[in-house]
Amino acid sequence: MKIYLSRFYAFLAQPLRPTARVLLAALTIPLALSFFQPLWRISMEAPQYPGGLYLDIYAHTVEGGNNGQHLQEINTLNHYIGMRTLDRAAMTDLDWIPFALGALALFALRVAAIGNVSSLVDLAVATFYVSAFAFGRFIYTLWVFGHHLKPDAPVKVPGFMPAVLGSKQIANFTTHSWPREGSLLLGVFALGVVVLVTWHLIAGRREAVRQAALVGAAT
Repeated sequence: MKIYLSRFYAFLAQPLRPTARVLLAALTIPLALSFFQPLWRISMEAPQYPGGLYLDIYAHTVEGGNNGQHLQEINTLNHYIGMRTLDRAAMTDLDWIPFALGALALFALRVAAIGNVSSLVDLAVATFYVSAFAFGRFIYTLWVFGHHLKPDAPVKVPGFMPAVLGSKQIANFTTHSWPREGSLLLGVFALGVVVLVTWHLIAGRREAVRQAALVGAAT
């Protein structure tokens, strides 16, 4: 067991392959571009809005369609059922997400420049944590918006869970919630990091087998 552990720790201490360093540095490009693209779109359709209404959630702000007019319409509709206003101030998670993306980019560049396999694994774990925590907070925020309704609202509706991924019928509105270009760019970064980790794991396994074979042949 000690032999396997020592080999594993030795593998983690190995420097990254030059190709992996270049690829990892290149992966920071889609990560940076994700800041300027919408991460998510929430839209709704109803007979009185045949063209639909939508809002896009960025890493740092919220924008409504038709030069912001859709967001005003959505908030007017939400007012009647007692839902809080959808705006940048209500999306408190957008205060930390830009910093998290920036930290991931700096971490990735550091790993690409001077990192080893261990630091690449740490980057993969950090990427998973940020992604999972951000998505979990997004789900929780939707839950809060749908369940914390003002009791004195003109129209009384029971608490509900808005659509997280896909479509959902709420009263006479059909709501849709889908990831957009920013999330796809983040996915490219995350998948790329996982691929690089897997590549090094496979390469390390092959090297261990080769070394074991050499030792066996020598004895």
